[in-house]
Amino acid sequence: MNDVSDATPGQLQDPDFDLPMGPRVALGLQHVLAMFASNVTPSIIIAGAAGFAFGGADMVFLIQMAMLFAGVATLFQTIGFGPVGARLPVMQGTSFAFVPIMISIVKSSGIAALFGAVLVAGVFHAALGAIIGRIRHWFPPLVTGMVITAIGLYLLPVGIKYAAGGAADFQMNNPAWGDFSRWGLALVVILVALGFKFFTRGIASPAAILLGLIAGYLVGVATGAVNFGGVAKAAWFTVPTPFKYGIEFNAVAIFGMCLISIVSAIETVGDISGIAKGGAGREATDKELAGGTYADGIGSAIAGVFGGLPNTSFSQNVGLISMTGVMSRSVVTLSALFLIACGLIPKVGAVVAAMPISVLGGGVILMFGMVLSAGVSMLSSVNWSRRNMMILATSMSVGLGLQQVPKSMQHLPDWLEMLAVSGLLPVAVLAVVLNLVLPEDAD
Repeated sequence: MNDVSDATPGQLQDPDFDLPMGPRVALGLQHVLAMFASNVTPSIIIAGAAGFAFGGADMVFLIQMAMLFAGVATLFQTIGFGPVGARLPVMQGTSFAFVPIMISIVKSSGIAALFGAVLVAGVFHAALGAIIGRIRHWFPPLVTGMVITAIGLYLLPVGIKYAAGGAADFQMNNPAWGDFSRWGLALVVILVALGFKFFTRGIASPAAILLGLIAGYLVGVATGAVNFGGVAKAAWFTVPTPFKYGIEFNAVAIFGMCLISIVSAIETVGDISGIAKGGAGREATDKELAGGTYADGIGSAIAGVFGGLPNTSFSQNVGLISMTGVMSRSVVTLSALFLIACGLIPKVGAVVAAMPISVLGGGVILMFGMVLSAGVSMLSSVNWSRRNMMILATSMSVGLGLQQVPKSMQHLPDWLEMLAVSGLLPVAVLAVVLNLVLPEDAD
């Protein structure tokens, strides 16, 4: 058997089927390319929020940990141990869902408090595996669609600031901020990504954003916008150090992260269900859903110990499985090993960190726009009764409105103020509570 076409439909739908090495490598690389940019971007954003120099050693470290522990968490899903792992081709990566609350934590309490919250929330997330089936009804498309839409809306200004030259230059009123030298690089990324997405087939289309970033990066090199000094200084191999930035257990940070963990767990349930349906034409079993949730949480908790951010299943990889029809978990296991290898080589992280911030801005404008689009797509399936419209109106206007005018909450205790103006948490809490308490027949 030399290629996928030699396999029977039954074999391709079997997660335990060992695909030959040739097609396994090709499909595994496709999975990595589809998620790579989205996986490292949250680490770059959090590094900026923490005040780390763009392209500096601390940012390189966070990028490394994003790659390394995305790979580790993916192995937990594909290989598993005991009850942990869906034992399906579930690709893990750093979750955008946590970015709004992580920015708030880093700015108000520091990086040590963030990693303490990631650790505890990961354990809480894993514990949800025991009850995940019983709380799924808390998160119908109305609620999940609102939460994902709110994430996209919260992050859109980040992409614009990056594309125009970065938040630091914006705050310092740099006169070059927003000039064509910045926006030109961002536009290269956007145009090239759109071209690959809609005018190519095969591996190029799902990797369109990554290819756009590479094009922008190369233009940056040609125009002198890239500084490779950090790459030269970076080591060829390193072993991750636990608690590099210390660890602090801040109750408010932990509470906020745990609430978002519930949302992330439901997202993983949806992705695992999508993999089973799209790849094998069946429903996911309770054991697979619980195992996937355990792996999500444990992977995030271990990442927090070593400076990694929370992981979740990646929806774009679910789409790849539906497209290729290949359910073999050996494919995604190979993808995980590649990510782990990259995470252990600091020079890889340094090359990513050397990317001009405007190039990253072009990519994240598209990524955050896709998050927003995914939320809108979920909301499109909702029956828009007056009840549901009021839930949307109340949750979104209060949650995002408070985030836009944080001073309105200045008389609250500091811990409650941080949660109230985080943007995502008020939206999620209001949407869940209102959906549970308002009568279904309100019309």
